[in-house]
Amino acid sequence: MAQSLSVSVPALAGWSVEGSLPILAVVIVAGLGTTLLFAVSLAAYRRRRRAQYRLIALAVGALLARSVVGAGTVLGVVPMPAHHLIAHSLDFLIAALVLYAVYAHAPGAVGDDAASD
Repeated sequence: MAQSLSVSVPALAGWSVEGSLPILAVVIVAGLGTTLLFAVSLAAYRRRRRAQYRLIALAVGALLARSVVGAGTVLGVVPMPAHHLIAHSLDFLIAALVLYAVYAHAPGAVGDDAASD
């Protein structure tokens, strides 16, 4: 009854995430870039020691974890249903951390008494 996508779309026949070297290469390059960004965000937090920098470092760390999950999926360690659950949960966490960092620590933010003076 239900046909797989590779059968209904001939151009995608033979494409699979697990074991795909091109996808693994992209995930590795993204992981290396995200590792660099994570190191920079940690350095910024260590230098400033403020909550918003910690939140941004946590968000970039979650982005790095997403690359690790992606690599695990391509290597066959993380099953696709778990990949989707973890990756989309990390997407939500990243967005929530960044938005909270902006909302709670922007000039004139709620509870910022200096802005009302």
